[in-house]
Amino acid sequence: MDANIKRSIKFSLTIAVITFVLAAIFSVISSSILSKVMWLIGLLVVLFIVFIGVIFDMLGIAATAADEKPFHAMAAEKIPGAKEAIRIIRNADKFASFCNDVIGDISGIVSGTATAVVVIQISHLLGYTDGSGVHIVLSVILTSLVAALTVGGKAIGKYYAIHSSTKIIFRTAKVIEFIEKKFKIKIF
Repeated sequence: MDANIKRSIKFSLTIAVITFVLAAIFSVISSSILSKVMWLIGLLVVLFIVFIGVIFDMLGIAATAADEKPFHAMAAEKIPGAKEAIRIIRNADKFASFCNDVIGDISGIVSGTATAVVVIQISHLLGYTDGSGVHIVLSVILTSLVAALTVGGKAIGKYYAIHSSTKIIFRTAKVIEFIEKKFKIKIF
């Protein structure tokens, strides 16, 4: 088998396992938080999850759109984050896969589940049972709102990512550089 195909399969399996673990973690955390708070806080949690998905989608797009050249000049001047930016761009396919597919898709799924929990809380607060007309209308409205915010947010994020990729990647690289130095964790 071709070495590139083997690497691709290995990366795909690794990313699938990481996705499984992260999805489980995010689901447990969001479910435990949502079960203990009132519906308004739950709605804010859902919006936060959507925001995370939008941000990570934007990061993935920026990595694929960014040009490496400006970061070489910064790296030559030893500007913190420049080397990490180059690594992000050189690994744009993996970085984008993680940001867009792992975090972005998990956020979409978890926000949908969290929305269902909020709908149930609101329905019960109003005295309606699951499956009632009010419950169904609430479900349609909130699910549609979350979908619209997700898609609209990602559309704005994509525009910004394409037109400001250098800024986005540099800021992201500085965060990665900080984490790597402060916590002695190698992200790339």
